[in-house]
Amino acid sequence: MKEFKNITEILDFAIGEEQAAVDFYLLLAAQSKSTETKKIFHEFAEEEMRHKANLTKIKENGTLKLSDEKVRDLRITEYLVNVKPTPNMGFQEALILAMKKEKAAFRMYTILAAQADDPAVKQLLESLALEESRHKLRFEIEYDDVVFKEN
Repeated sequence: MKEFKNITEILDFAIGEEQAAVDFYLLLAAQSKSTETKKIFHEFAEEEMRHKANLTKIKENGTLKLSDEKVRDLRITEYLVNVKPTPNMGFQEALILAMKKEKAAFRMYTILAAQADDPAVKQLLESLALEESRHKLRFEIEYDDVVFKEN
């Protein structure tokens, strides 16, 4: 697992991860044949762009709002099989892919935070993990509202 020397390195890494998520969702949008799925992936990419912009502001301004908030985990991803991106991917598969991606990011930041010695670095990584858990919850709620109610 990657080791960071300071908060700037963490922010640079997180900004890069957000950009990778933007690129990923835009690629999926470009590959999708369904207009609705394209739209969904563009929305996901826009949300990741906002997260990247927020991290960039934190890096430039040096201010970080830390929260003790606990984010609910619906644990939907625990019961879903992994999906691979395909051009004919539907809304359900798109949500599963997004939930799994956010869960992986949450776990990565949580592991990095547990390994951090510097309290400021630990707090930043915990904050990034919290943000990823919020993203996952958003997709889980969408999945619950749309997919579960349809079935």
